[in-house]
Amino acid sequence: MTSIAFDAATARMLEQVYLTPDIVAQRARVLELLAPRPGEHILDIGVGPGLLAYDLGRLVGEGGRIVGLDASPDMLKAAGGRLGPLIQAECVLGDAAALPFPAAAFDAAVSTQVYEYVADMPAALAELRRVLKPGGRALILDTDWRSLVWRCGDQALMDRVLAAWDEHLFDPHLPSALGPMLERAGFAVRRVEIAPLLTAGWQPVSYAAGILRTMRDFVLKAGPRRGLGAEEIQAWHDDQQDLIARGEFFFSLNRYIFLATRDR
Repeated sequence: MTSIAFDAATARMLEQVYLTPDIVAQRARVLELLAPRPGEHILDIGVGPGLLAYDLGRLVGEGGRIVGLDASPDMLKAAGGRLGPLIQAECVLGDAAALPFPAAAFDAAVSTQVYEYVADMPAALAELRRVLKPGGRALILDTDWRSLVWRCGDQALMDRVLAAWDEHLFDPHLPSALGPMLERAGFAVRRVEIAPLLTAGWQPVSYAAGILRTMRDFVLKAGPRRGLGAEEIQAWHDDQQDLIARGEFFFSLNRYIFLATRDR
C-alpha cells in the first residue's frame, strides 16, 4: 500500500473538494440520517478539515459535545481552526482502531471516508461499539471503487491507472462487506443507502474535478510499481482533457451510507 500523505497541502485540497455542491449535498444527507439532537455527545472519526464536525457542533449546541478525532496533525490543525468558535467542540489526535475515550462516552459517532484506510476493521468496529452508549448510533460512509463509471478513450489504460489508485486504500471495496462486519461487531444495521457522486458533463467545481487532479498526482508516485510511466499517466490525463473539451466527460461513483445502532 502507498498511502496519501494527509499533510497541510492535502488538508487544503480536501477542504476545496468538500465545499463542492455534490459533497455539500452528501454532508446534508449524513446529518439528516444521523439526526443529532441538542445536548448529545458525538464523535467524528476522521474529522478532516472539520466541516461535518462544525455542523454537528452547532446542532448539539453548547449543552452537547462534539469531538473530532484524526491521525493527522495537519488535519487536526485545519479542523481546530474551524471548530475554534464552538466551546462544545474539541479535536483529539488518535487512531480509529484504538480510540482514546472511555466506554459509553458518546450518543453517536460518524465516520466518512475513513474506514477504507483502516487495516484492522474488527478492532476499529470493536472500539466504535465500546465508546458508544447502549442504543448509540453509528453512521459510516465509504466508497466502493467498483461502482465507478468513468468515460475514457482507452479502457485498458484507465484500468491500470485505477489499479494503481486502489493502492492508497487498505480496502477499496469495503462497503460490500461492511454490513456483516457491523453485525459481527455487535451492531444492528438499520439502514443502507447510496450517496451517488454524478458529474454528467464537466463541472470544474465538483468531486470529479478534484479526484482527477488527486488521482493524477498519486499515480505519478505509485504508477511505476505497476509499470505505469509518466508518459502513460499524462496520456490518461490528456484523454480526460480531450473529453472535457468535446463536451463528453462523464463520471459516476457510489458511496454507501450505513446507519447502525449498538443494541447490547
